[in-house]
Amino acid sequence: MRIKLGCRIGYTLAAPTPMVALLNVHYSRFADLEGPDHLHTSPGVPVTSYRDMFGNWCARCIAPAGEFEISTNCIIRDSGEPDPYVPDAMQHAVEDLPSETLTCLLGSRYCDTDLLSETAWTLFENTPPGWERVQAICDYVHNTVQFGYEHARNTRTASQTLTERVGVCRDFTHLAITFCRCMNIPARYCTGYLGDIGIPLPHAPGDFAAWMEVYLGGAWWTFDPRNNQRRIGRVLIAQGRDAADVPLTNTFGRADLTRFEVWTDEIA
Repeated sequence: MRIKLGCRIGYTLAAPTPMVALLNVHYSRFADLEGPDHLHTSPGVPVTSYRDMFGNWCARCIAPAGEFEISTNCIIRDSGEPDPYVPDAMQHAVEDLPSETLTCLLGSRYCDTDLLSETAWTLFENTPPGWERVQAICDYVHNTVQFGYEHARNTRTASQTLTERVGVCRDFTHLAITFCRCMNIPARYCTGYLGDIGIPLPHAPGDFAAWMEVYLGGAWWTFDPRNNQRRIGRVLIAQGRDAADVPLTNTFGRADLTRFEVWTDEIA
């Protein structure tokens, strides 16, 4: 299938403000793009790009004072298949894990493993290791936390999500990642596009989504504790230890959000 995707984000700025944006499709999907997903700004300003420590493509610019918009729009080809399901994917012993996965076992800004380790083992010690254990974690988070945009708070940690039992997709993801890491399963945070392809109406307004990837059976696999079902048309933008590593935009100064549009539409 072909999917048209993109975004338009607007700000009001009191002064010229440096900005970093992670809005380009992840390099692992470059070959699926029908054309480059260049970032556009209004008014136009010079934009330079670099790769961060996780390999994500980042764009930086200086946004002028006043009204400013940053946008992208492209078409990507997708298999049309739902997220993979590999129930026999095994959990590795820590000593057998590739060295590059070990960072994804450690605590991070929003994934406070030190506070949730005992809880994780109490909840999941008796689940079968591997895919079934990760699914049990996703089931628990999905059934325990109530989703609502009114619950959004950008400082909420995984342990606070468990205590408050409310949040948005990033909070579901942080809690599930933290439980996985506590159970010695490498897990990383992902952000990207996830439309409503294959989902019955009504649909909520377009938004970016957060999910996680876990390392099982020698590969990284997608799990989505917020939706807790296999979805079609998931398009990765960036990966990191948690949301602190992959903010969609990061402004180094006051910036008031005035516009936020995201679209992910199947092309017939």
